[in-house]
Amino acid sequence: MPRRTKIVATLGPATDTPAVIDAIIAAGVDVVRLNLSHDTHEHHRERVRLVRERARATGQEIAILLDLQGPKIRIGRFMNGAITLTNGGPFAIDAACPLMDGDWTRVGTTYPELAADVRPGDILLLDDGAIELRADAVINGRIDCTVVVGGKLSNNKGINKKGGGLSAPALTEKDKKDIQLAAELQTDYLAISFVRSAADVELARELLRVAGCRGGIVAKIERAEALNAVDEIIKASDVIMVARGDLGVEISDAKLPAVQKHLIHRARDLNRVVITATQMMQSMIDNPIPTRAEVFDVANAVLDGTDAVMLSAESAVGRFPAQVVEALDRICSEAERHVTRSGHRIDSVFGRVDEAIAMASMYTANHLEVKAIAALTETGSTVKWMSRISSGIPIYAMARDAETRRKARVYRGVYPVSFDVASEDVNTLNMELIEELKRLGAVLDGDLVIITKGDRSGVEGQTNIMKIMRVGEHKLLVQD
Repeated sequence: MPRRTKIVATLGPATDTPAVIDAIIAAGVDVVRLNLSHDTHEHHRERVRLVRERARATGQEIAILLDLQGPKIRIGRFMNGAITLTNGGPFAIDAACPLMDGDWTRVGTTYPELAADVRPGDILLLDDGAIELRADAVINGRIDCTVVVGGKLSNNKGINKKGGGLSAPALTEKDKKDIQLAAELQTDYLAISFVRSAADVELARELLRVAGCRGGIVAKIERAEALNAVDEIIKASDVIMVARGDLGVEISDAKLPAVQKHLIHRARDLNRVVITATQMMQSMIDNPIPTRAEVFDVANAVLDGTDAVMLSAESAVGRFPAQVVEALDRICSEAERHVTRSGHRIDSVFGRVDEAIAMASMYTANHLEVKAIAALTETGSTVKWMSRISSGIPIYAMARDAETRRKARVYRGVYPVSFDVASEDVNTLNMELIEELKRLGAVLDGDLVIITKGDRSGVEGQTNIMKIMRVGEHKLLVQD
């Protein structure tokens, strides 16, 4: 049985050779991520070119995800490179301090409006929560603080406000320029950082469409205030990402596991895709095997129903990019052996015929000894709906459009297949679909197969047929 949970790997200096790209593709990567917080447009163009070239050479189609930097709010730099803050001591974040001139008393910030969002008593978290400051006074852009949790503080570390509430817009001017790059590269997915509302997602989608790209939108849930509008954000998106780094800092690490589970469940309930991200295999940046805690972390996300798990620094700058993909493959495959069937939307009323066909197919497949599902699809909507239901039955997205096939790479339990309708005869088409499944090694004579399709081939949203066939008997229909 092929692995159902998908693997997203971030590209970086560690993957910048054809040999490494070949290795991570062979290890099972489904989607590659380019982090626009780092490197130049030319670097990213070359990485996309390399991935597409090596994927073609191996007969695969790997989806491309571009991740916008967003309004990452950071401190400036220190004249001596770093300082050490002592518990109980004073320190200030001062918009008037030049970005290169921080010292042991104060540091500048990349977000001059920070002081407008802070009140006395607020807690500011620096360096992913390693440093904790309590705001005592806010005067003319300067935030005077007391160090609650001290330690070494170096250049350009991120700033979060405990509980959220920083007003920086989700899309910066840099992001808008990067959206042009996404359109130029015809990215399959565009990730929006620090989303606060559905409006942020809708604006990004509009800018991407105007730029000439039909890629899907990934909303990264990493702000505390996003949790107050999570259903609206999910509905506005194609995919959400549980971005556990900044989110954990803002809401506290203890609350993060329950929030992650809730986000995965809500995404599936609302027929959207979900990626779980951040430090999933962090120790493998330097080590060839994961810790037991990391194994449990990944397995729990799989058991909860995540569509994909994501690597960041582990693959981008780590020493073992191919091995970490292989490790994820093993862990996900083993965890999937224990996933139970779901009653997803069993009491729902469906709004579209193709949606009803998708749900009926999965219900039937889960209650009949069906070996595989072959879904003719134009946009991938049918297979996405199918993939929301927990099942051990592989769903083959039979699509002629390469863009549709690449997008479907992130859907749990969906395996895209290049397939074009060559005959208008119904029986011949059914035979061709089953013969393709046989060629893939997905079915044998005697197996039951479900086929979904539309009366009108090549038309979006027209899936209205579910057919159950037994392999071996399909040729008799054509002969008759």
